Amino acid sequence: MAPSKPRVALFVTCLVDLFRPTVGFAAVKLLEDAGCIVEVPPTQTCCGQPAYNSGDRADTKAIARAVIDAFEDYDYVVAPSGSCAGMIHEHYARLFEDEPAMFQRAQHLGNRTHELVSFLVDVRGMTAVHAHYDGVATYHDSCSGLRELGVKQQPRALLKSVEGLSLKELPGAEICCGFGGTFCIKYPDISNRMVGDKTADVVATGADTLLAGDMGCLMNMAGKLSRDGQPIAVRHVAEVLADMAHDAPPIASNQPASGHQDRH
Repeated sequence: MAPSKPRVALFVTCLVDLFRPTVGFAAVKLLEDAGCIVEVPPTQTCCGQPAYNSGDRADTKAIARAVIDAFEDYDYVVAPSGSCAGMIHEHYARLFEDEPAMFQRAQHLGNRTHELVSFLVDVRGMTAVHAHYDGVATYHDSCSGLRELGVKQQPRALLKSVEGLSLKELPGAEICCGFGGTFCIKYPDISNRMVGDKTADVVATGADTLLAGDMGCLMNMAGKLSRDGQPIAVRHVAEVLADMAHDAPPIASNQPASGHQDRH
């Protein structure tokens, strides 16, 4: 039986830590609003996905051991990222198939690891948030969150409860934005074409805000929109759900923190 007030460890993620700390603070607020005791293990590191995607299994296993040690004693591990949560949930146990003891530890951790919004909805039963955002938003589904963890309707369900926000569905919402971790570095021309197609779809919706649940996707799309001179605010979904969009400017933007929206 799950505890009524679970002890949850926040896996901050590298990109949130280095580029968008407000997402981490928004995640803490949402988890506390959902009745969780939230801790941020200070010894946490990268999930190891860049090394894993590059075929470096030795370094990936070393990183995974450190993550397992840091997060093992919590009821749940939650990340504001489908890709990082997917790495731990789907891939850690496979790294240790030749080490039975570590396999069990990795599998146990993976089973308790969730993407933030799916945890709020599917585990904690959250159906609405107390937030306000004046604007028309469209939503991009990140590949890992969608395909590895089944994150699709959960963010949309909570966004519908945000006062002042209209949600417009993005054509091709499930199509990759071209980031793909190391993919955008290895194949920049292909990546640029993919993100160009994606941002063209975003612009065509007429939305003034683009939301998603993964910083890699958000930075990639925000960068393209900015280079093309498109005045579309790009934000992590947690910032809007936590009513903290006023705490930081849109990603890749020179706008002030409050952006275009008026808060009540």
